Amino acid sequence: MGNICIRGRDYRDLTTVEIHAAGGLISEIRALPQDDSLPILAPGLVDLQVNGYAGVDFNRSPIAEQAVLEVTRQLWRQGVTTFLPTVITNGDEQIAGMVAAIAHARRRFAPVGQSVAGIHLEGPFISPEDGPRGAHDKAFVMAPDWPLFQRFQRAAQGDIRLLTLSPEWPQAPGFIRRCVQDAVVVSLGHTAADAQQIDAAVEAGATLSTHLGNGAHLLLPRHPNYIWEQLAQDRLWCAMIGDGEHLPASVIKVFMRVKGERGILVSDATSLAGMPPGRYRLHIGGEVMLSPEGRLSLADNPGLLAGSARSLLYGVNTLIRQGLAMRREAWDMASVRPSALLNLPTRHGLAVGAPLDAVALGEDRRGELSVQAVYQRGACVWRDE
Repeated sequence: MGNICIRGRDYRDLTTVEIHAAGGLISEIRALPQDDSLPILAPGLVDLQVNGYAGVDFNRSPIAEQAVLEVTRQLWRQGVTTFLPTVITNGDEQIAGMVAAIAHARRRFAPVGQSVAGIHLEGPFISPEDGPRGAHDKAFVMAPDWPLFQRFQRAAQGDIRLLTLSPEWPQAPGFIRRCVQDAVVVSLGHTAADAQQIDAAVEAGATLSTHLGNGAHLLLPRHPNYIWEQLAQDRLWCAMIGDGEHLPASVIKVFMRVKGERGILVSDATSLAGMPPGRYRLHIGGEVMLSPEGRLSLADNPGLLAGSARSLLYGVNTLIRQGLAMRREAWDMASVRPSALLNLPTRHGLAVGAPLDAVALGEDRRGELSVQAVYQRGACVWRDE
């Protein structure tokens, strides 16, 4: 990591700047005369929920360590400089093996070590109910089990950074407290919990709602219900899938207004993200259809989604296109805010002393953004030639 200098327009106000970095960290930011021909500069995107990408599935065992490197490089092209590979509910041996493979890849390949901030374990301590459970296999769903989680964490060499669970289990508050003591961020998701159980989880230290509004019953009581209860918890951040399919624009608008600075975007991308359209078979979901527009649905029931096949960048552009957010807020929801939730060094964005994890962007007449170059720890790791 040597010295580097990049010029562009700051994504926050489009003023022209020159950013200097040394040893991977931003050392100086200078104002320059305005030049609207330069690209927009923004912090790298941070995706807390990536189940796979470009044909690589983090939930199909065994995971090839080289495949984690390939996903890392593919996500650079989408402006993602930091992400959490997400492993969902499965058998004990399978989960241990998959988190171990990701942890080994982090230590074997420098780009993976820099891009993968940890592992998101989504389950198996979730609701067994149809609807909230989503596509997770009921056979492997169980109550929070601290010795088992410690086994997973040992296999992951301590890399499990985020855990999604349901607080409806009696063991949940005590389990959450132990996670927080071990610096694991706890998120509520795939849950049918009542108001008291959600409140107890937040008191114990839970700080996030996983893809709120998804992983839920098709029909809910007007009130109370677990979506309203999580929205009303001021200490809970709110993760939303912004692909234009999982949540209606009106719902995202309400979530954003309620949560403010604690609203974030995730992709929840599956292995079919970045793949050509067509019919595929997934080990979770079975026969699925990926449309030319990027919508992933069950092949025999196109009305039902089979996960997301779109990138975090697509989510940012969806918010801009739908008029839900301007450039800065949409981008912050997918970059500095998730970094702040995990207390990552990149949480300060484009600021002196922060890592130079940045993206050079083009912007079309509609305000939608496209990636031209990606910088990580002060080095250009991808450029659109």
